Amino acid sequence: MKITGVETFVVDGGMRPWMYCAIRTDAGITGYSEFGENFPKGMVGLIEDLSVMLIGKDPRPVEKLYMDMYRLGRAIPGGALGHAIAGIELALWDIKGKALGVPVYELVGGPFRDKQMVYFSHLATYRATNAELLGKKPLRTMQDVADCAAEAVDLGYKAFKTNIVFPGDPSSAISQGRNGPLHDQTAPKELIDQAVAQIGAMREAVGPDIGICLDINFHFKTQGAIAIARALEPFNLYWLEIDNQDPKALLQLKESTTIPITSGEQLQAMRQYQPFFDLRAMDTVKVDVQWQGFSVAKKVADLAETYELNIAPHNFNGHLSTFQSLNLTASVSNVRIMESDPDSCQWRDELFTVIPEPKDSYIDIPTAPGWGTELNEEAAKKYAWNK
Repeated sequence: MKITGVETFVVDGGMRPWMYCAIRTDAGITGYSEFGENFPKGMVGLIEDLSVMLIGKDPRPVEKLYMDMYRLGRAIPGGALGHAIAGIELALWDIKGKALGVPVYELVGGPFRDKQMVYFSHLATYRATNAELLGKKPLRTMQDVADCAAEAVDLGYKAFKTNIVFPGDPSSAISQGRNGPLHDQTAPKELIDQAVAQIGAMREAVGPDIGICLDINFHFKTQGAIAIARALEPFNLYWLEIDNQDPKALLQLKESTTIPITSGEQLQAMRQYQPFFDLRAMDTVKVDVQWQGFSVAKKVADLAETYELNIAPHNFNGHLSTFQSLNLTASVSNVRIMESDPDSCQWRDELFTVIPEPKDSYIDIPTAPGWGTELNEEAAKKYAWNK
């Protein structure tokens, strides 16, 4: 079997571009992947640069091809290049699974489970900034925010994650750097009070047994994060999530609060995670399959196992991303929970041949060869990102 072509699709995900890679072979098998985030022109260019070395190669020695690409980019490892390499590596795994007629997780010793617990992510967050796109009710009052939390429970979710939101007309949220505080990364009293009011309203709406996660991304220095965490301790959060590049600073936060700390989605590969693990700087490890690739994500999860840590896959794109992440959770023993984004653009289901079906906070592990779903290329072209 030989690789005959590599193609990318940049799709309108409503709030941001979603990126897909298709690798074609002379055996008639096409492998698909969902990868990366933002900067589609750069990502597509990197895939084109990398694909030159792939044409004519056997796609099945996936990890060898990964190392070939990694070493080619040795001067600039990680970052956007890591995302692009992941896009190719993930599509190669899909080919290998399809060629052998098995799910990807069976290639690495799985499954460990037949279903995976998930949480409702970005609850209220997306509605605060994109209610019309989602076909949802705008968030005008804190009661609307509380109603979102109750809705998640009614749908069967046992846990959800939110960001700091500001209901009103218009409403807004602090999320992913697109909206939010100044770059000073401070947490003034009025912002802390807003977080307390929001989490308090949500906790009252869902009762004591539902897991509530708050994601503050990279928006606060350690002092501000500590202030937010301490103020929220009475609400028994499932976790406080933060992106942090300094393991000692993250450890300072972890040791300053009773709330469990989750971090790591911004890291790539074992070398970046290990300093955090050595310090036990986080309680739960965020791992993004789409940003670093399947085999690399599995190695991070296996390394976390040796430090007695659970992982929680970061997963907030299209359904192929969900299927890739489900294959990871089926491949390792130390999964706490997985991210899921029920609120999304209204055309998302058209983009894939099989869609995940959450029920009572769980999604079944796919059993079809490869990832278990495929990109609908015609739909991908129909909803191409043109911004």
